[in-house]
Amino acid sequence: MVTKKVHLTGSDEALRLFGQHDQNLRALEQSYGVQIFGRGDVLSIRGAPGKVEKALLAIDNMRDNLDREHHPSNTPAATLEPPASATYTNHLGSAVRPRTANQKVYVNAILNKDMVVGIGPAGTGKTYLAVACALAALKEDRVSKIILTRPVVEAGEKLGFLPGDFYEKVNPYLRPLYDAFYAMLGPDRFRLYRDEETIEIAPLAYMRGRTLENAFIILDEGQNATTEQMKMLLTRMGQGSRLVVNGDVTQIDLPSKRMSGLVQLPMILKGIPGIQLVHFTAEDVVRHPLVKEILRAYDDWEKQQDAR
Repeated sequence: MVTKKVHLTGSDEALRLFGQHDQNLRALEQSYGVQIFGRGDVLSIRGAPGKVEKALLAIDNMRDNLDREHHPSNTPAATLEPPASATYTNHLGSAVRPRTANQKVYVNAILNKDMVVGIGPAGTGKTYLAVACALAALKEDRVSKIILTRPVVEAGEKLGFLPGDFYEKVNPYLRPLYDAFYAMLGPDRFRLYRDEETIEIAPLAYMRGRTLENAFIILDEGQNATTEQMKMLLTRMGQGSRLVVNGDVTQIDLPSKRMSGLVQLPMILKGIPGIQLVHFTAEDVVRHPLVKEILRAYDDWEKQQDAR
């Protein structure tokens, strides 16, 4: 059993959230199998970890709805930025939003298409924004789980020479995928979601033979998926699922660049409704300012090598 506390903004929000005679709290208790105690502007939720987490998400949604009712927007619908679901508010209260024109196109595509392909250099927010959209969809019950996967490609070290069992061997390849979830959820909530398998992070090979229904699927480092692996993943989509494929075609670790399923993807899937391709450039890099200059320097150097 665990106990979590929610600090409200004041007595006014508490009154609106609790309902007459605390009827809203009693309804939440029945729905999620938890105990909820309201005292002043603090809520305490007690129960099994998974049930408490779901009750917390429901309370977050209720607070969002109450806030919209209490502070209606005067902005005409036609001039609104991407809807609230296009962003995610992390555990520190900071909003994750697209910062460049291409990022806005990318986020809108994720919201409106069943499959989106993002191609561009590192640091352009492809995976980070996809994770934000996935968490927003999970919070709003548009999906029931998030699956983040990537190919395990040997680059410099053979897996057979690495210590440990198979999980220990592949874990360093998957470790970078944890960063976005840590930043948005915090380590405790992320571990809870992972333990409940609400969030799954796994090698691409583990997707074979599965049907992924009502899931938000993100393929990271898609340039290292072979054509066969890419086809395998794309055909795993079940009812109610969305798929985002990301990668950088200039960083292929496969023995031959011709093997990359991401390179071939735009040509194979061209013209299929429900799929949108978004290209990022160095101008979309949102990491340290030096990263843009480094990318430009490498592009210039590679062009010089090709001209020789």
